[in-house]
Amino acid sequence: MIFSTLILGVASAQAADAIGELPPAPVSERFAYDWNGFYIGAHGGIGGGKFDNSYNIETEVDLISYHVSDQAFGGFGGVQLGYINQLAPNWVAGVEADLSLSGIKAEHSESSTEGFSSRYTIQVDWFGTLRGRLGYASDNVLFYGTGGAAYGKIAYSDSSSDGFNETLSDTNLGWTAGAGVEYGITDNITLKTEYLYVDLGSLKATDFIYTGDRIEMDTAFHTLKSGLNYKF
Repeated sequence: MIFSTLILGVASAQAADAIGELPPAPVSERFAYDWNGFYIGAHGGIGGGKFDNSYNIETEVDLISYHVSDQAFGGFGGVQLGYINQLAPNWVAGVEADLSLSGIKAEHSESSTEGFSSRYTIQVDWFGTLRGRLGYASDNVLFYGTGGAAYGKIAYSDSSSDGFNETLSDTNLGWTAGAGVEYGITDNITLKTEYLYVDLGSLKATDFIYTGDRIEMDTAFHTLKSGLNYKF
């Protein structure tokens, strides 16, 4: 009887040791946010900067040259579409194209003691970008840098008290660069905030009043926008 009890005790101890050596039950793995895929969205923001303008006006009796810097400001809004490829758990790369209607403009007024006055406006009617994106993802938060081509329509209008009126416009190609952060609200909806510097080059015109006239208006500006994307 005593011998049987000893055998049962040893067997129970060995069984307990075996149970203690079993690997722990697997814990469900939490997968990081999936950034892969195509997306479309809409955005809105504000923009502004210094528009530097140079004038060379050859009148019948003299050549007038001067430079003016005017502060531009305004809102804009539009749409975007793009694609993101998750290269590794934390690194992503992609491409994005966007297009915005714009109210970014600079206005300038002048008057003289003789009663002459003039006013001109330089406005970015619309602009868009085509950019690459490279970023670091921490689960559903993505920090990224971006850069590429920019394009847009620049319009100039001038009116004076002597009845002279002039309008000019052109579509320019330039460049852009910036950075942003994007947050995954759900598996398919993300919210982003983005800064871009946009340089659309210069609006240039010659012989617009007298032969030999030349006007050149640089249109570079900063933008800050927020947007929502729907990811497929």
